[in-house]
Amino acid sequence: MPQLCYLHVYENQAIAMNLPTLLRSFGLIYIALLVGLMGCAKKGNTPQIPTDDPFFAKGADISWLTQMETSGKLFYDTNGTTSNLLPLLKGYGINTIRLRVWVNPSGGWNGQQDVIAKAQRAKAAGMRLLINFHYSDSWADPGQQTKPANWQNAPFNSLKDSLAAHTSQVLTALKTAGVSPHWVQIGNETNDGMLWPEGRASTQMANFAALINAGYQASKAVFPSAQVMVHLSNGYDSSLYRWMLDGLVANNAQFDLVGMSLYPSINDWSVKAEQCRSNMQMVVNRYNKPVMLVEIGMPWDAPEETRLFIADLIAKTKSLPANQGLGVMYWEPQAYNWQGYTLGCFDLSGKPTRAMLGFGDGNR
Repeated sequence: MPQLCYLHVYENQAIAMNLPTLLRSFGLIYIALLVGLMGCAKKGNTPQIPTDDPFFAKGADISWLTQMETSGKLFYDTNGTTSNLLPLLKGYGINTIRLRVWVNPSGGWNGQQDVIAKAQRAKAAGMRLLINFHYSDSWADPGQQTKPANWQNAPFNSLKDSLAAHTSQVLTALKTAGVSPHWVQIGNETNDGMLWPEGRASTQMANFAALINAGYQASKAVFPSAQVMVHLSNGYDSSLYRWMLDGLVANNAQFDLVGMSLYPSINDWSVKAEQCRSNMQMVVNRYNKPVMLVEIGMPWDAPEETRLFIADLIAKTKSLPANQGLGVMYWEPQAYNWQGYTLGCFDLSGKPTRAMLGFGDGNR
């Protein structure tokens, strides 16, 4: 609490004095007032720019990192000096890393050992961790939720057991490696469930809820304090979130928070950001769950618009009542000249653009 500076005024006390004495008294009061105000300034009571909340997640999904490095990609600061990616991101305010997990991926990228290696680097950099289970051998998103090849012919109960075993195995390996995630995401952009067709929400909502519970329980068994997330895309679409979350709640699904994705265009980002804020507020009010934007992105060659977008989303997320907005994460900001992806925050020479400044702008 700021220290207050003030003058005592004593009422109902008559002080008899002649005019010269009275003037001298007022002069002394004026000097005392100036000294008091100077004392307030010295004690730091002038308005200060708020410092950043260390518990608010400013994050980046950097799951491509090791594959990019192996292919020869380098990262540079704005002066063109070669830099390790994690310290470079940390300098912009990034305090959290998100990593996707695939079951049996081609080349091993995003498999268990690759995830552990990246997670250990995040821990060494002093960053928190979100582990994102796709439950597929490759990409899982609203258009594809393909079961891992080794799970293809399993009946539903065996599928559920395989999901739990995979979750437990990866998290236990992380624990053995000395890494403890703060958040665990069960499924990626599960707008219509996962592990199709058995876990497709539009036809088998009860099955999808059972899969969520299997992942939840497996996560809590290894890391009881980790918060378990369900994740949908299109963070502006409140009807999608009401349909899905109502269905999960009706089927007794267990989850601690809700993750969102948001990928607007440079022309509609402000509208989509406001719709997303309204949707986040709805989730907090209707389900009493905190929210986190775990994937955002805009074109790398529109850095000023992207900077404004990031800063605005951070401010909107922080504005939610009772600190129910937990964070904002950019998806693969370091990606440049890589697999055709154009929504990063680095330019074609491997240097961060002004877009990354949005993570600092969001502090105020």
